[in-house]
Amino acid sequence: MTEKTGHAADIARVASGNFLEMYDFMVFGYYATNIAHVFFPAGSEFLSLMLTLMSFGAGFLMRPFGAIALGAYTDHHGRKKGLLLTLSLMAVGTVTLACTPSYASIGLLAPILVVLGRLVQGFSAGAELGTVSVYLSEIAPPGRKGVFVAWQSASQQVAVVTAALLGLALNHLLSQQAMNDWGWRVPLLLGCALVPLLYVFRRHMTESEAFLSQPRRLEIHELLRRMAASWPVILAGMLMVAMTTVSFYLLTAYTPTFGKVELHLSAQDSFLVMLAIGISNFCWLFVAGALSDRIGRRIPLVVAAVLTLVTAYPVMLWLVAAPSFLRLLIAGLWLSALYGSYNGAMVPYLTEVVPGEVRASGFSIAYSLATALLGGFTPAISTWLIHVTGDRAIPGAWMGAAGLMGIIGWLLIVRILKPR
Repeated sequence: MTEKTGHAADIARVASGNFLEMYDFMVFGYYATNIAHVFFPAGSEFLSLMLTLMSFGAGFLMRPFGAIALGAYTDHHGRKKGLLLTLSLMAVGTVTLACTPSYASIGLLAPILVVLGRLVQGFSAGAELGTVSVYLSEIAPPGRKGVFVAWQSASQQVAVVTAALLGLALNHLLSQQAMNDWGWRVPLLLGCALVPLLYVFRRHMTESEAFLSQPRRLEIHELLRRMAASWPVILAGMLMVAMTTVSFYLLTAYTPTFGKVELHLSAQDSFLVMLAIGISNFCWLFVAGALSDRIGRRIPLVVAAVLTLVTAYPVMLWLVAAPSFLRLLIAGLWLSALYGSYNGAMVPYLTEVVPGEVRASGFSIAYSLATALLGGFTPAISTWLIHVTGDRAIPGAWMGAAGLMGIIGWLLIVRILKPR
């Protein structure tokens, strides 16, 4: 096997599991209104939806714990063993969500099991994404790190597109009542069916030379001490990641709910826009990754963050002034270009500034904290902000604030790393 072929195979092996992780998260977000009907019946549609979106966000609260525990395991035992463990835990959460009976069948136990399934998924995802990013960075040939690392986020966009296509098909084939009763389970059951294949696939990945060449593998207590010493970079990295996570979950997990509940567009329209956004994200990630390999990470990520700060809210104001499929598509594609341009440069940048001996755990903690505190709750935060302000464009202001966080995080890292 040639080096090029070997790299392609390893990229596919790690990206496939990352695909499944994001696919499961997207399915929960896409079918939030259906899941609310089955597991969280309440006195009002708003309260029922908020309970569902808070359950969606609850999984993200476990990410920092997974990042610390599973990240330390990965930095000690290797990227391969860490990724096999996260995939196994991910499967447990997916099966729980897919197979839990409705509230009407088992009462309060149903939402409890759903939340527990989300917590297990969140725990595994805490280290999955970071380890995949670090692994791709470590196996990348010189001068191609941006393009290689882009496959981490690109695999998530494939998940977005796949879930959107399934949503289009199911909404075309099934009635609304069937979707509420059982149709939303179909994508989750398909995800369950993929788990054994992906586990076998990932077992054949090769360990990265960067990990194998370490002169000594730190013990867990030493890794935890190094993590603590790296907190300034990790916290600044968390601010940088905030731009990515808020933008991603606003554009993907929240768009179907926003289009249906706030813009009163059809489910078909929302899923078509989601399909276009997923394809757009995929393309921009590689454009920005390749560009950052040539001109450096700074310009793409700073320009994208500034444009997000100044344009996200005005674009949303334009959308809600006269809601339509075309306006939702244009707004989504513009914000997608900003997200993809920023993330394509930011992820390889962060893998470069986190110290090597705690690279998987440090990167994972930064990513998980941003997702747990900000990005993962974006659908719930957006719904709540609209409810209390009456401003349907307010999610754009939330995305703009995330752009400001990205700028501040980058400035802090530059200051921290500046030679004294």
